[in-house]
Formats: sequence, structure tokens, C-alpha cells
Amino acid sequence: MPKTGTVKEHQLYSEALGEEMNLLVYLPHNYSPLYKYTVLIAQDGKDYFQLGRVPRLLDQLNEDEKIENLIFVGVPYKNVKDRYDKYHPQGSQHDAYVRFIARELVPFIDEEYPTYNIGIGRALIGDSLAGTVSFQTALKYPNTFGRVIMQSPLVDENVLQNAQQFSDVQLINFYHIIGDGETSVKTTNGSEADFLGPNRKLHEIMEEKKYSVFYDEFEGDHSWKYWQPDLERVMEKMFRKTSY
Repeated sequence: MPKTGTVKEHQLYSEALGEEMNLLVYLPHNYSPLYKYTVLIAQDGKDYFQLGRVPRLLDQLNEDEKIENLIFVGVPYKNVKDRYDKYHPQGSQHDAYVRFIARELVPFIDEEYPTYNIGIGRALIGDSLAGTVSFQTALKYPNTFGRVIMQSPLVDENVLQNAQQFSDVQLINFYHIIGDGETSVKTTNGSEADFLGPNRKLHEIMEEKKYSVFYDEFEGDHSWKYWQPDLERVMEKMFRKTSY
């Protein structure tokens, strides 16, 4: 059995959002303040800990020495409405949440832990709407976040427009997957939406503009049944051991 990392809980008051934010922080078993660590920040944070089983995966990858020194930070949502308000491009707190991640959470993590204070040393990950807000945040703060993982993100006209207008494509490495069965996904408001078509359109834009992106369409639908097994590939493609 691999050695087990530890999970710490933090509370951080957000001026941008006007509320207390809870954080879950995974530290590898051999964590030491003498080393530097890449930081991976997850929207839908509690889901990545529980449904994604990220701590168990990272324990194994650390044991096998397959990934760089990595701290995993989960930002949980409070409820379905809270998630929509913060993550959806038209959500009432979307802009404030993006500011919270870049201007409040990052400085907090950098102060608490020995991190690389460069964009490539910070990454964002999210599934569905959590992938959407991760993408939006990185495009707004490309010098702060150098890696983005999107698992079946919601893509609307706002996202496509931002992708088209973004010019600093060389600053960020992207990982982008979508399921070939995601043509009728139930959304928060109870309606159904095609995720596959818009994601393909997003990828076309990223290819045309020469983004650095790994893209794949998996056989499956919009669920953790497919996102969870994909996480090992995520870690090995995006966080393979390197040196700065």
C-alpha cells in the first residue's frame, strides 16, 4: 500500500465574494517546507476528493514517483445555486469568483505553502461548469495560471468569444476532453443541452489559434464514471516529473 498523504482544511474570507470560503488541501506523504510544490486548484473541490478519489490516486503516483511535487487544493461549492452563480459565465458571482481564485486564493496558498511563484507552477482543473470557470479564470489571468484541465466543460458563446479573443496562447497548456455521448446533458435549470458540438467548436478555435492543447473525445457521457478514470492520464500528461 502506498503511503498516505494528509488533507488539511482551511477557511479563507473572500473580500471579492463577501463570504467565508472552505478549502481542502492535499499534501503528499513526504511533504516538506524545504521543497517547492506545483499547486493544482480544483473547482468542484469536494467532488474531486470524493468522486474523483484524487488523494488515493496521488498517493499511488507519488509512491511510483511519476509526478512532480504537487499540492492539490479543492474549493467546494455550497449548493447547486451557489455553484451556478459562481461557475456559470452568466452567474451573478462569476466575475467575483474568478477574482477570488486569482487574487485571494493564490496569494493565500503561496503564503501558507512553499510554491513556485510562476504561472507554470499553478494549474486549474474542473468538470462541467467547474471546467468552464477554470478556463475563464486562466484566460483572464494567463500569467498566474499556466495549466488548465477541462473535463466536459460547458461551452457557450461567451466562452467561445473569449477563446477567440485570447492572444497569449503560448502561456498556458490545456487538457480538454469531452464525451461522444454528451449530446443531451441535463443542466442545472432542468433543460437539456448539447455539450459535444460546442466543445468541438471550442477545440477548432484552439487549434486555429495554435493553443497548446491535448484534446480527446472519450466514449461516454457527462458523469464521474468517465472523469474519474481519466484523472490518472491527466496527472501523468500534465504533471509528469520535470525540473524548473
